[in-house]
Amino acid sequence: MPGLYLLFLLISIAGITALDARFRLALWSAPVTSALAVVAGTAFFVGWDAAGIASGVFVRGDSPLLLGIDLAPHLPVEEPVFLAFLCYLALVVHAAVLRILGRRRAPTADGGRPTP
Repeated sequence: MPGLYLLFLLISIAGITALDARFRLALWSAPVTSALAVVAGTAFFVGWDAAGIASGVFVRGDSPLLLGIDLAPHLPVEEPVFLAFLCYLALVVHAAVLRILGRRRAPTADGGRPTP
């Protein structure tokens, strides 16, 4: 079924965005910085892909799940969407880990350390 991979990517992005909005981890706590990080990471990895395609290392495989639309030779439209999802997911996970570690280290009201 053409487009199924893109659909699942968009559903996954919506899920991560919902978690981000609920806990204000990345985009909802620092929107400009988060957007710049996702755009810069995506641009870096698209450039990486372009270098791999130009050198013949990366080729587009055939799958009935892809739309069949290429942005460039061997670069399906789903690739930048996946790379943006990957960068956003990494940003949200990083922010969540920092928050969890920050809570573990925060002193309690009586001056002691909280129990894990």
